[in-house]
Amino acid sequence: MKVTDQLIWELSNKAISELGVNATPENIKKYVENEVMKLNAGSTDTTGEKVMGRIILTSFGLNRPGVVAKISTCLANLNCDLQDISQKIMQEFYTLIMMVDITNSPKNFREIHDELDKVAAELNVKIYIQHEDIFAYMFRI
Repeated sequence: MKVTDQLIWELSNKAISELGVNATPENIKKYVENEVMKLNAGSTDTTGEKVMGRIILTSFGLNRPGVVAKISTCLANLNCDLQDISQKIMQEFYTLIMMVDITNSPKNFREIHDELDKVAAELNVKIYIQHEDIFAYMFRI
């Protein structure tokens, strides 16, 4: 689902209404992020269109050979297109950021998330994904 300024505005107002006195900027931001994640969790949005676009993948943990290969292989098997990658090794730890296009994947966001969770458990690392729309609008609230 495409996240628009209008959607962010509507969700922000809904958050303010539902949160009442607890409607701090941080709580509103969390509320909107959760609602957008729910909308993007299925393979289709409310209009029946397949969820497309890019995700931001971040990962970190103890460095060892094969971490990037395992994550990249998982994404390739899901027919996801790795468009950009940044990695940093800091002593025995690594951090990794990937920009991944999921448009051609037969899997939806939730299924991709679940497959990456399996890889994270196997490697004993952390892997987080976030739809690019959420990332882009996160600071607009």
